[in-house]
Amino acid sequence: MIDLKKLRNDLDSVAERLKSRGFTLDVDQIKGLESQRRASLQKLEALQMRRNQLAREIAKGKKAGEDCQTLLDEAAQVSADTKAAEQVSRDCDHTLSTMLALVPNMPHESVPIGQDESDNVVVRVVGEPPVFSFPVQDHEALCASTNAIDVQKAAQLSGSRFMILKGAVSKLHRALSQWMLDVHTQEHDYVEYNVPVLANPVSLYGTGQLPKFHDDLFVTNDDRELMLIPTAEVQLVNLLADEIVAQDTLPMAFCSHSLCFRKEAGSYGKDTKGIFRMHQFEKVELVRFVEPEHSYRELEAITKHAENILKQLKLPYRVVSLCTGDMGFASTKTYDIEVWIPSQNTYREISSCSNTEDFQTRRIKARYRDASKKTQFLHALNGSGVAVGRLLIALLENGQQEDGSIALPEVIQPYMNGLTHIRFD
Repeated sequence: MIDLKKLRNDLDSVAERLKSRGFTLDVDQIKGLESQRRASLQKLEALQMRRNQLAREIAKGKKAGEDCQTLLDEAAQVSADTKAAEQVSRDCDHTLSTMLALVPNMPHESVPIGQDESDNVVVRVVGEPPVFSFPVQDHEALCASTNAIDVQKAAQLSGSRFMILKGAVSKLHRALSQWMLDVHTQEHDYVEYNVPVLANPVSLYGTGQLPKFHDDLFVTNDDRELMLIPTAEVQLVNLLADEIVAQDTLPMAFCSHSLCFRKEAGSYGKDTKGIFRMHQFEKVELVRFVEPEHSYRELEAITKHAENILKQLKLPYRVVSLCTGDMGFASTKTYDIEVWIPSQNTYREISSCSNTEDFQTRRIKARYRDASKKTQFLHALNGSGVAVGRLLIALLENGQQEDGSIALPEVIQPYMNGLTHIRFD
């Protein structure tokens, strides 16, 4: 959530920055609410002064044996007026908070201005796409002979946009998860967590999924309105909800491999072929908590950690800085990492790494105590490190051989019991 102090002190500037990402802030309504709130606070101050004065006069009158009924009647009216003014102030705050829950984060000044993905900026390209001397097949065609990827049977079991993996492909999917966790915990110093895949509405509000993205969540009929997580970021970020941590514990780095669930509302017709966009998928998530002055340095670090996965697997990729109109709701700046997909002859997103500054930590009240003993909101960053299903696609397609087998990168072979190729004989 945007800092209320920043909003009140520089409303027009905030509105202008939000406009660059396609969001129109209702400045007139906010100014009206603020005017009403200030008027109620001024009235409260005058009423409190009169209440104190009346208390003194009533005490003095009673001590002198005087009839104080008129003063007592006025005191009762002042008390009623005070409660009414307090309610007006609370109502203004509530209305403003409800508005701000639907307002996205402000983009950082370094973010490219633009409307959609066509305005994103390529930051760097790493590796060369492979050149094949034979017709390239997509991941489904490569696995078709043994139904190692089966979306038809999955549709019979659960509906569209689910998948079944079998045999060595299923094992590779599992191996990738385990290997990535090892890389992030052993080489990048993340602390591994195993988190629930069901979250309560408070947690989903804390990371910005609610209320805006309610329609993209799978909601249970449990009395607690538990919802399936769209990413482990929800749980990892909320590990510090209502906490004040010591400055010398920073940065904090958490990671988790989890199932993720998304309805993909509004994406019908996109990526219907293959397993690119599923309702259920797996991801290794990275989250970092840092001091505000270090958060953009840390954004570069978390992006490098996700990139390292693709580098070790020798997969071609590029890093893209998302423009203002293409960033996520909670983000101030995002880098997308896009891996090369031969069958599509293009790069496709496999990771998003974002700095949310204090947008999420303000919602969940995650703070640290600085050297002067003052508490400040932490900055929170998140990144996919990376999406397992899309990494599986990239390995199958980039590793395909003329005989139809799949060559496995050297780093993953120990996790596949020394297997160097997947064959579909």
